[in-house]
Amino acid sequence: MTATSLLRRHAVDTRPMQIPPYRRLLLGQGTAFIGSMLTQVAVPVQVYAISGSSLYVGLVGLAGLLPIVIFGLYGGAIADAVDRRRLFVASSVGAWAVTLALLAQTLLNLSSVGLILGLVVVQSAMFAVSSSTRGAIIPRIVPTDLVPAANTLNYTVGTFGGVVGPLLAGVVVSLNHGFAYAYAIDAALFLAALYTALRLPAIPPDGSLGRPGLRSVIDGLRFIAARPVLIMSFGVDIVAMVLAMPRALYPEVADERFHGTVGPLYAAIAIGSLLAGMWSGWIGRVSRQGVALTVAVAAWGASVAIAGLAHQLWLAVLLLAVAGAADLVSAVYRQTILQTYAPDEMRGRMQGVFIAVVAGGPRLGDLRAGAMGAATTATISWVGGGIACVAVVIVAALAVPSFWRYSTHAINR
Repeated sequence: MTATSLLRRHAVDTRPMQIPPYRRLLLGQGTAFIGSMLTQVAVPVQVYAISGSSLYVGLVGLAGLLPIVIFGLYGGAIADAVDRRRLFVASSVGAWAVTLALLAQTLLNLSSVGLILGLVVVQSAMFAVSSSTRGAIIPRIVPTDLVPAANTLNYTVGTFGGVVGPLLAGVVVSLNHGFAYAYAIDAALFLAALYTALRLPAIPPDGSLGRPGLRSVIDGLRFIAARPVLIMSFGVDIVAMVLAMPRALYPEVADERFHGTVGPLYAAIAIGSLLAGMWSGWIGRVSRQGVALTVAVAAWGASVAIAGLAHQLWLAVLLLAVAGAADLVSAVYRQTILQTYAPDEMRGRMQGVFIAVVAGGPRLGDLRAGAMGAATTATISWVGGGIACVAVVIVAALAVPSFWRYSTHAINR
């Protein structure tokens, strides 16, 4: 096999970029994500600067958890009943307004952890609605056979922002008035997401859900409950994020080991995901996705655990990057299983549950890591969580044979 053919076979599949609505959505969201990562770094670092406590940093995750669960589920139900473009635009405008409010409280020097947590609550609600809607839009504008490639591109572009954003944030927040700069840059870059949302075609509902409400949310949960493959695809992500996400410990560990240098830690996972995404052509050709997903999550937990022992910044970043590569693989498989397993009239609700799990899990992980770190040490919290993740995910996967044997060639709905 020649080098050229090898590259074509394994490099990222860019065919979805030939679809104009998807291309605009991808580029707009990728640009906006750079700014959102500045805010995601600035908020916990600002909270730590005000309070001096990793527990309060963990509360940032808790503040975002409930609105993500509620508005993820209900937002998904709305996305199945209304024009998805209109809902995406409205929720994006709401998220932008919260970023402006974060900027305002910083310029006014209010130094209120409570106010910041309140804004995180609102921001998380808008994020949950917009993300579940965007996930349900993709299968409508991209052919089914290109959905894995589209998801891989989404995560690759997102992780590029996850690399650039935290590294930029590490520089910006160290400046005088750095938190204000971070929020201002986020607000400016978010305009790209608003533009691409406005350029989407109309995407009316493709079913007869009627008025969204609690009943439609329950119907979506029942759909998942009757399908072990879907339950496990959500379950392994909850295990990975709750037990092995060390994010809430970054400020403390950076302060203790790395002379306060926190930016590379926030960027490391995204660096690994970006590199994995650039060499991801093989992902769509794997049929045993249950096995692949289990291996990827176990690799994530193991890499995180070892990174927690590192006392050199470069080594911690390298190991977290390996974890990030495994996380990209698991994320693509989880999203693809969900989008191809459910009919279109259920996709909004499925994406709502997906967002509640994917975004809510790390916030529970922040609380777990912060509280455990405060009760013991940052090292025990970090390393112990990674080890627990590996053990739990392997036992759980082997206990559900339909998930372990799951193959794209034999979908049993």
